[in-house]
Amino acid sequence: MQFGKGCHLHLIDGSAFIFRAYHALPPLTRKSDGLPIGAVSGFCNMLYKYVEANTGPDAPTHVAVIFDKGSHTFRNDLYDLYKANREAMPEDLRPQIPLTREATIAFNIACKELAGYEADDIIATLSVQARDAGGRVTIISSDKDLMQLVGDGVEMLDAMKNKRIDRDGVIEKFGVGPERVVDVQALAGDSVDNVPGAPGIGIKTAALLINEYGSLEELLDRAGEIKQPKRRQTLIEKRDQIELSKKLVQLDCNTPLDFTLDDLEVRDPDPETLLEFLSGMEFRTLTKRISDQLGVDAPAIKDTDPRGAEPEAADAPADLPFAPETYACIRDAQALEPWIARARERGYVAVDTETTGLDEMRVDLVGISLCIDSGKACYIPLGHKDGSDDLFGSDNLAEGQMPLEQALDMLRPLLADPSVMKIGQNMKYDAKIFARYGVTVTPYDDTMLMSYAMNAGLHGHGMDALAERYLSHAPIPIKSLLGSGKSAITFDRVPIDDAVKYAAEDADITLRLWELFKPQLHQTRVTTVYETLERPLSPVLARMEMHGIKVDRDTLSRMSNAFAQKMAGYESELFELAGHEFNVQSPAQVGAILFEEMGLDGGKKTKTGQWSTPADVLEDLATEHDFAARVLDYRQLQKLKSTYTDALQDHINPDTGRVHTSYVQTGANTGRLASTDPNLQNIPVRSEEGRRIREAFVAEEGKVLLSLDYSQIELRILAEMADIPALKQAFKDGLDIHAMTASEMFDVPLDQMTPDIRRRAKAINFGVIYGISGFGLARNLRIPRAEAQGFIDRYFERFPGIRSYMDATTQFAKDHGYVQTMFGRKIHTPEINAKGPGAGFAKRAAINAPIQGTAADVIRRAMIRMEDAIAGLPAKMLLQVHDELLFEVDADRADDVIARARDVMETAAAPALHLSVPLTVDAGQGQNWAEAH
Repeated sequence: MQFGKGCHLHLIDGSAFIFRAYHALPPLTRKSDGLPIGAVSGFCNMLYKYVEANTGPDAPTHVAVIFDKGSHTFRNDLYDLYKANREAMPEDLRPQIPLTREATIAFNIACKELAGYEADDIIATLSVQARDAGGRVTIISSDKDLMQLVGDGVEMLDAMKNKRIDRDGVIEKFGVGPERVVDVQALAGDSVDNVPGAPGIGIKTAALLINEYGSLEELLDRAGEIKQPKRRQTLIEKRDQIELSKKLVQLDCNTPLDFTLDDLEVRDPDPETLLEFLSGMEFRTLTKRISDQLGVDAPAIKDTDPRGAEPEAADAPADLPFAPETYACIRDAQALEPWIARARERGYVAVDTETTGLDEMRVDLVGISLCIDSGKACYIPLGHKDGSDDLFGSDNLAEGQMPLEQALDMLRPLLADPSVMKIGQNMKYDAKIFARYGVTVTPYDDTMLMSYAMNAGLHGHGMDALAERYLSHAPIPIKSLLGSGKSAITFDRVPIDDAVKYAAEDADITLRLWELFKPQLHQTRVTTVYETLERPLSPVLARMEMHGIKVDRDTLSRMSNAFAQKMAGYESELFELAGHEFNVQSPAQVGAILFEEMGLDGGKKTKTGQWSTPADVLEDLATEHDFAARVLDYRQLQKLKSTYTDALQDHINPDTGRVHTSYVQTGANTGRLASTDPNLQNIPVRSEEGRRIREAFVAEEGKVLLSLDYSQIELRILAEMADIPALKQAFKDGLDIHAMTASEMFDVPLDQMTPDIRRRAKAINFGVIYGISGFGLARNLRIPRAEAQGFIDRYFERFPGIRSYMDATTQFAKDHGYVQTMFGRKIHTPEINAKGPGAGFAKRAAINAPIQGTAADVIRRAMIRMEDAIAGLPAKMLLQVHDELLFEVDADRADDVIARARDVMETAAAPALHLSVPLTVDAGQGQNWAEAH
């Protein structure tokens, strides 16, 4: 059929379908090979429902699913930071993207994409072509950028809400008609796509300006007439930026397509092709449904555990409404009493707190939400202020709230009751808030940690991501209440009615996730990991974080000054080497000197045509020229100064004089803890300057710091897991493992070992664990690549068990879609079957994860036992940094604490594991961390 008057074109936003499908279902894998297929399953079901729903007289005559092809488009050439702050695609989604294309083709629907252009540009071009040909267009998407196209026979359909968007809908969204949407977007910018726009101007203000002046061009030409000084200045000074923003948000309606509208005619699917694809993906339910409809036999599918492929109906999350009208506001004791009684009756309650910020040590409690039954939750406002819609509102408490102490007194027995399980999402945060108000929360379950125990490596574990993935619900965004930027308010300024909807919903979501996850822990065989490693560690970390560690501001300040002076010396030296002055902090200018003026090889340019000088490039060049080495030295000092000696001063709590880091249990797939605000785990220790930073971490008067550090724990675990007799015996005999390795590999007697040979062996020992390549080892040792590869080859010849372990671990990951630690922790490996550049990384990660994860589990077990072990001694556990624990203890009891802590750490694996390789711990003490370590 030739496209023309009377034709109706449907254009489906493929990316929207994919991400909706990805977040709507739990992580699913194909049983036969472990391939992630959750998004593909959801995508196929959405296509099936679309086809089923679009029959009859109003059915489309033409249809296409439009995809993005790659991330680089002509907009990146206009602005290299376009979409630069977008989060990386989830690792388990990446291999599913091409399968969604195959699914579209299997349904016999046109599948279109074009390199250098976004899907929106293709949709825009097709919409204009169809309109000009006299046809109608329905764009199936909720993407606000596509609202530029609405009108003159073009409408949008939000399929998730079954809501049609016409001209009135666009005006409701943007405050202007479709023809002026791009002007509003150019002014307001877009934080998601990193479109700069006009700073300080949002959608509402932008719409007012465009409606007043008629167009963006007219507004910019007459910007000098605007009365508000700040707004006038912004529009004048940022004109180029605003005009660039319009180019970025303007859809290209003249995209050079290599197909025509006629190619998009609706076609029935070929039964054999469609069913072959669905059965190959092991989608049992959909395969049977379609084969029954077509009246043909369904292809045979391997006998697959439903949990390995698409879920049966019972596995899907409950479809319960999230209704704000069912959420209660608790304003007095009489209203709170039945909620407490109901919690005791049920034996559990979901709890969440609302505060004035994120720093648990300094924020104020604003309110508490509870949920005991799905769909029914309450919020107890405690600290909302008058004039809460005004940034500079009164500090007086708003009316209609419970007195803070009365509410806490009523809740205190419940929250400490061992017979009532408290449920939270990132409950460590809420437990610390309550603790500051003298309220103990115990015991508690944490849905974030449950998700992590089951699905590490598959997706994030924040509430919004979990709610969308498992409950098909997008929670109220906090920014809709607080705003953003300089005009943002704190939660105590949010009107109580709005706070009720937001806070009670959080508790409701948390309870629903808990009801879903609790049985799944057993089904996925990770109950022990959650119950013995994750849940009991959380309160231990909370107490460590609240205690904090003392940091000497004067020491940091002196270091900052010293670093600044040394950087100035490096700068002078660089000017002399270059023969002229330049901006040392400019990668482009550094690159120009290296690759243009000095003519060195290895230079690469960015998309904007400027030289790039990342650390790996400079490290390669440092062996050839002092200039590159000195730039590295300068940058290292600059990072130490800005990240540590300057920034740490801002993190010293004025009330305690201590730094209170926060530990994230879910920060690494392997079980390693992450440290944030500030990050104390990445303080460099390889350089003298980096080691000196630890001098600022000090003990209180009369106390000392103790450092207990596992000795080469990952090598010991490798020897155990790979069953390497030579390494195991060396550890049993207490030998210098690096010297022993060097002796084995290089045929050098131990009594003739040189520091250089030992250093090389050490680099290989640790490098092999992380799957280092000959190229990487050559860079680390600054030796030729062939020589480095020779070392690695010889290593595998001397210790063949390591190669066997690597091969077996890789194969296990491919067969199961995950690897395991010795304690049963699962680390999912969704990319293990990927092809291309990412394949090597996925393999190395899979090989290393069981080793690093087992080491992380060992120190977790030690930390959980440690508090009881040192109870009664004047000591506190302060920090955990990789394989090290740091304590503060009365100076005269240091030896007692060392003895007990060492015993706990060295026996932490027992009784779960009986290791044939001993775990040993090095201990030290001093007035500061540097001395202790």
